[in-house]
Amino acid sequence: GDSLVNQTRETLTLRLMELFERNCHPDWSWFEGELSYDNAKLAHALILSGRATGQRAVLERGLQALRWLTELQMSENGHFRPIGTNGFYRRGGPRANFDQQPIEAQSTVSACLDAYRATSDFWWYEQAQRAFDWFIGWNDLGLELYSPETGACRDGLHVDRVNGEQGAASTLAFLLSL
Repeated sequence: GDSLVNQTRETLTLRLMELFERNCHPDWSWFEGELSYDNAKLAHALILSGRATGQRAVLERGLQALRWLTELQMSENGHFRPIGTNGFYRRGGPRANFDQQPIEAQSTVSACLDAYRATSDFWWYEQAQRAFDWFIGWNDLGLELYSPETGACRDGLHVDRVNGEQGAASTLAFLLSL
């Protein structure tokens, strides 16, 4: 009920909607000309805002963007393959498959669960599970990032190995996804 909060949400929602309209093309349903870091958060913001305000068009735009991102981040074998930080993915350019980061899986889990809550479409729940499974070895290398021995999560997936570091951000990403 805070009018400043509601006004700020409306302003930021409008900005996201305008960015999407400006950058969306038949082959690119996104807010910018590049996918970089913590990608699912943009679509997630529209899903939450659309639900909170009852604006169906905002919710639908968030779902559209998240569906496009989710399908883009699915490997040919059906597992989650986030956009890598080693070059990211600029529209029309090559996609970086590595280094994959835990925050990408976590933000996708969170966004897909809210999409499921908004629609009751079980497909979204399955996508959240697919992104979560990335942590426990259903990924490009078949390696676990979460360590049951330490309770920590490794910091990413390189082209040939997991990153041995176990930082707080990665562990929190796993725990939030769990």
